[in-house]
Amino acid sequence: MFAVMKTGGKQYKVQSGDVLRVEKLAADAGEKVQFNDILMLGGDTPVIGAPFVAGAAVQAEVVDQIKGDKVIHFVKRRRKHGSKRTKGHRQQLTLLRVTEILEKGADKSGVKAAVGAGSVAAVAAGAAEAKAPSKKAEKKDAAPAKKADVTGDDLKLLSGVGPALEKKLHEAGVTTFAQIAAWTDADIADMDEKLSFKGRIEREGWVEQAKELAKG
Repeated sequence: MFAVMKTGGKQYKVQSGDVLRVEKLAADAGEKVQFNDILMLGGDTPVIGAPFVAGAAVQAEVVDQIKGDKVIHFVKRRRKHGSKRTKGHRQQLTLLRVTEILEKGADKSGVKAAVGAGSVAAVAAGAAEAKAPSKKAEKKDAAPAKKADVTGDDLKLLSGVGPALEKKLHEAGVTTFAQIAAWTDADIADMDEKLSFKGRIEREGWVEQAKELAKG
């Protein structure tokens, strides 16, 4: 039997025992996850979903969190300033081993649903975990945060950054131009994913702007 499942905006044809790489999931190595968006079940009696097969699922074990091969992106602007830029990116992926294909009863399996690391559900779960510490710990952490707001730089000087976006950066621990100027490609990719910027940092040229602004 095989199944065609959907995750991370892509479709995968899988069988029990297959090892595959998918868009990063909010799960740790060794955890078992379940994919509920099943488009088709194959075998002696194929079943095609409309759009998904009710009650069907694919269960898999998380082997590891990895990065894909580096992709080189080269941009050259022929007109105006004749500038050019080269940057590399390694996509964050999750390595899985398919353990079982369920034809029905997925809702009663008790296995954690597979959720993308950058999805709304994953962000909400992370926010819930962040609120878990005691009130005493929250008060202890509150003072440094307030101090960072006072002594930090005016991040609104960066292109495309307004009060709302500046607040998000502060919440992520970013308060100075020096921090942004020191970002590596990995830091940029992590911040893009953490705050759902979708390439905005590179597009607006924050790192270069921050280097200039940090000089005063």
